[in-house]
This record gives sequence, structure tokens and C-alpha cells, in this order.
Amino acid sequence: MKIRIGHGYDVHAFAPSAESIASGSTITLGGVAIPFEKTLIAHSDGDVLIHALCDAMLGALSLGDIGHHFPDTDPRYRNIDSRELLKGVVKLLAERQYCLSNADMTIVAERPKMADYIVAMRENIASDTGVAVADIGVKATTTEGLGFVGQEQGIACYANVLLCHAGMSD
Repeated sequence: MKIRIGHGYDVHAFAPSAESIASGSTITLGGVAIPFEKTLIAHSDGDVLIHALCDAMLGALSLGDIGHHFPDTDPRYRNIDSRELLKGVVKLLAERQYCLSNADMTIVAERPKMADYIVAMRENIASDTGVAVADIGVKATTTEGLGFVGQEQGIACYANVLLCHAGMSD
């Protein structure tokens, strides 16, 4: 059996309150715009969930990380929708005859609460990776007020993936 396992991690800090937009602002996680009074500092849309997933998939095939393939020094990726980056990673996998079998991801944030958005995140990621929604796990947790996440200075995400060589069936 030709399978590969990958792990990814990403974090983005919240913008200082003076830089945040008090009303009408959002953060993007899993391709879903979530209303929140803070914004994330990022070159792209700051989707830490998708960034962690991309790193897990790239890492599983020893292809480096998201910054190697989509550097923040390249103006083409300024404010880009991270779902486009994910689709690019899926293409890199396909070129090597691998595909995503399943992913398990954890969002670590004190706020905003994620429960109302998780189904849409799973649907977006499943659509962009070509797998069933049942093969995409997204959950959220807090750090009980501990560390930079607990002090609401940012959001972190972890992702684990299983890749299978094309042609393999369940």
C-alpha cells in the first residue's frame, strides 16, 4: 500500500485593535467568512485552517511548505483566497499520483465560536480536495485562557492527513 501521512500547523496573529475594523469585519477559516471584531494579520486571506491543511499535504510528500510554493514575497498571492492555494496543492499531489484520503483538523481559538461554521468549512474543503465531506474532520477547541491563543492574540490550527497513491481504493 502506498500511503503517506502528513502533519501541518499554522498560526496567524490578530491585528492590533487600532488596525481592526470594529464593525463588519470577518476572519476566514476553511473558506468561510466568520463575523468577528478582529482581523488576522496575513499576506493572503489568513485562512489558518487551509494553510495548516496545505502544509500537511505538502509535508506528506516531502514537498516543503506552503511558503515555498506560494511565498508571501510574491505579489500574486497578496490577499489571495486560500482555497485557490489549496487547489494548487491538490494539483501538486495529482502530478505525483497522490490524492487526499482523509483529513483531521483542529482550530485552536478562544473566540469566535466555531460551531455554526464547521459544516460549511468541511463542505468547502471536501469540494476543493475532491473527497467526501465524511472524509474531512474539523473541530475547534480553546486553550482555557492559556498562551497567546488564550489571551486572544491569534488563532492556531493543526492538520493531519492521509494521502493515497492514485488508483488505490478504500
